[in-house]
Parts: sequence; structure tokens; C-alpha cells
Amino acid sequence: MNGAVLQSLPSSAAEAARLAERLGVAMHAIALHRFPDGELRVTVGAAASTVIVYASLDQPNDKLLALSFAAEALRRGGAKRLVLVAPYLCYMRQDAAFHEGEAVSQKVIGRVLAGSFDRVITVDAHLHRTKNIRDVFPGIDAENLSAMPAIADALRAGGFDPTTIVVGPDEESRAWIGDLAARLKLAHAVARKTRRGDRSVAIAFADSKMLAGRPVLLVDDIVSSGGILMTCAKALAAAGVKSVDAIVTHALFAPELVGKLFEAGIRSVKSTNSVPHPTNAIALDAILADALQRETAGAAL
Repeated sequence: MNGAVLQSLPSSAAEAARLAERLGVAMHAIALHRFPDGELRVTVGAAASTVIVYASLDQPNDKLLALSFAAEALRRGGAKRLVLVAPYLCYMRQDAAFHEGEAVSQKVIGRVLAGSFDRVITVDAHLHRTKNIRDVFPGIDAENLSAMPAIADALRAGGFDPTTIVVGPDEESRAWIGDLAARLKLAHAVARKTRRGDRSVAIAFADSKMLAGRPVLLVDDIVSSGGILMTCAKALAAAGVKSVDAIVTHALFAPELVGKLFEAGIRSVKSTNSVPHPTNAIALDAILADALQRETAGAAL
């Protein structure tokens, strides 16, 4: 048995099919059946020496169990190497116990996936105190790719105003905001965020005069409730910006939230296809394919 194939959980089948075509490998959708009591039956396709499993891990709980079952079946079917492509990686935010009795979910999920796969590839994982993605997955290869090259390519293809300022919603965004701005040769700024309580956040800009009259590209890695994005958009409007367009790496928010984002002053919202969403407009296919080249090249030998 040799070669490589790509298999996918059903929710990611469309994205996986495009990636498989780009890589020149066969693709199979893993079948899931739910019994009346809620248990899952997982049926994989024929294995190869290397199997790439594609699964975006939004709404993750059933998916994590399905991946464990799929890995067992693929190993038993003869797979020597299993590579998980999870453009969105779940449970990364809880990297410490912030209150007595809390589980550190990042460590648990890291060990679970490391026990089934030989390599994990993700995009802009939501890491805070854990600085290196390899520390999440003990004993296996792991890469945390940046979506900024794909976002920059999409913006160049669509065209943009050269006076645009790239803005991040908080200090945590500084690295990727700076990267994107450098790729596009644009100015950039980062908001100063102050928490007033569990559900109240104030946003301010150190140099609001720089923003006045200029178009803004507001970029965030994860949007789930949209609160920070809307607060930031309102602060930008108060600073007198010309317009606000938003780009999100991982769109976890309900589709109906888009209307509220528009009401907050955001002119357009685009996301990468890391998570299937109506706002998807930026494909990650190229960066994922580049990361997988050694898997498909090695399997063909």
C-alpha cells in the first residue's frame, strides 16, 4: 500500500474536495451515522499509506469523537501516517485553570489528537500563554499556519485603496495586523481595549487623528459573538474614518449577526473558509496545499 488520499468529515467535504483536487489525490467523505441513543458509527474510505483527514473543528464535540473513531479504522485499514488538517482548532482558549476546579481543555484535546495523528496542521490557532503549537501536541509534528498570506492575496486580487489603514481590535492582534499591513504596504493601528466587566469593553485609539477620513480594514482572528468587532467599529466611526470593512479568519458567529455588524457601521464582512460560513470569501487552499506537499510527494515515492 502506498500513495496518499484525503478523507473528510461531512461538514468539511466541499473544502476538502477542492484541496484534494489541488493536491492531485483522491478524496472520500467519511460517513457518520447516529443511532437513536446518540452514539455514532463512523465509516471511512479505503486507506493509503498516508491519509490526510480534513475537519474544521467548529461545533467540535461530536467531531472529536468521530476523528478518534476514523483514526482507529484507518490505522486498522493499513494507514501508516495520519495527518489532521483542522483549519479551525477548537478548545485552545482554555490553556490554564482560571478558577478552582476548571479543566485545562487545551491539554486534554492536544493529548487526544496526538494519540490518533502523526501531524496536525491548523491556521491561526487561538493561543495565549502557549506560544508554540508543538507544545499542545506532545510527540508529534504540528504547524500553526498564518492566514495572512491568503488574506493579502485576496485583497490584492480584489483591489484596495492605498490609503487604507489595517486595524486590530486589541494588543493580541498586533503580530498578524503588522504582518498583513507589511504585505500590503499599508499603515496599521491597534486598538486599546479596557474591560469594564464581564460583558462590557471600551475601545480607544492612541492616535485617532491618523484614522480620520481614511478607509479601515478591521481584521480579527476569531469572531463568535461579534461584540468586540461592533464596539471597535463604533469607536472607528467616532474617530471619523471613511469606511470600515471587516475580515475574519474564523467566522464562528451566527449568520444572522451580519445584519447587526452592518448596523454597527461595518460596510462588508469577509471570512476565510476555515469554517464554512455565508461570509466565506477567502480560500486557504494554497497555504494548506503548500504545507501538505511533503506528505503527497513522500507518499508517491
